[in-house]
Amino acid sequence: MTRHTQIFFVALLFGGVLFLFSLPSLAVELPSTSATSNAAAKATTTTAPDTPREKKKYTLKEAIAWGVENAKLRPAAPTTGFLGIPGAPQINFPMAFLWALWVGWIFSTVGAFGGVMAGVGHMNLLGLGAYASSFGAGTPLNVAVTDSIRVSNQCLVGCSALVSSIKYRSLGRIIFPLGIALGIGALAGATLIPWLTQGKLSFGEYQKYFGIFVLLLGCYQMYETLPAARAKRKKTIAAAQAFEAACTTPMGKEIRNTSVQIVGISAQKVVFTFCSVEFSFNPILPVLGGFFIAAISSFLGIGGGFLLVSFMTSISQLPMYLTAGTSAFAVLVTMITSISAFMFGGATAHWPLVGIELVGIVAGSWVGPITAKYISDTWLKRLFTLLAFAVGLDYVLRIS
Repeated sequence: MTRHTQIFFVALLFGGVLFLFSLPSLAVELPSTSATSNAAAKATTTTAPDTPREKKKYTLKEAIAWGVENAKLRPAAPTTGFLGIPGAPQINFPMAFLWALWVGWIFSTVGAFGGVMAGVGHMNLLGLGAYASSFGAGTPLNVAVTDSIRVSNQCLVGCSALVSSIKYRSLGRIIFPLGIALGIGALAGATLIPWLTQGKLSFGEYQKYFGIFVLLLGCYQMYETLPAARAKRKKTIAAAQAFEAACTTPMGKEIRNTSVQIVGISAQKVVFTFCSVEFSFNPILPVLGGFFIAAISSFLGIGGGFLLVSFMTSISQLPMYLTAGTSAFAVLVTMITSISAFMFGGATAHWPLVGIELVGIVAGSWVGPITAKYISDTWLKRLFTLLAFAVGLDYVLRIS
């Protein structure tokens, strides 16, 4: 393991631990004794109805009833809007479809940023962030809308990951041993975080963490574009240049050695080649990395592709042409696990919205792998860095 690998992995591990310990108020409450229950009941009677961070986990139906009881909703208002909540905003379906096309394309092209872009669309473009905030921080309706945004983001990313994985598999650009190792770690992380945080995260808190993580990622990726960082990734550059050369052969046909070729697999080392350049990794690293990445992405309600891409390009020194397909495969495992955990916990999505978005996701995700080979590895990374920095900075500046 190189010194650069050790530093990055220790930073990821340390960040994951800090992340888990930064959420004391989100911890699952253990069953209380009768004495503490009576104390809690007494406190409830003296607490304002819209006090932030109510401890009970509400279903959507209970949250709506709470809103009516506390004059947050008008019972006679139309229920044809978001989640069937009385008076909720109407969804702009054409806009949602066009945005989903973009989400599917960007995720399938770089293997990342699908969940972040889905979140931006739901929170900003469709106005669901402002709608959640209108109920007050930590109130049942605020939390219910926030959980719905998280689940909806992941539904879109999961669909894009499925379509992208199928397409990249046909192109021979998925490193299955790496994707499986990441997926094994992701199973635990994607189960743990929904269990800890569902029904307990206000929109303001969600937006704050969303912005900080994406901004930090943008800063790190900006560092990766500097000459000093690029000099450490000679194999990555060589493989990318070989692939680009193969894609510009007569009649635009890819030569045979552009597919991933597995050379050897053991408990300590996996070796493979891409465009005649040999790569290797220790399978323990992606298992541990997959756990922390899945935990963070489940908390943010996104796919985690941006962390997976950073992990693979920086730790394993893989070219972007390989990280997109492998990231999609690993994200698919995370999304299936995380969405299931959220849904079994009582979260819901606005299915008419998700349905029209999935159509756009499928179209965009099918085109992405085809167009990706016509964009250079360097420009793919610059696009990824620009998006991460811009989105993260925007949300951090919103923190009051």
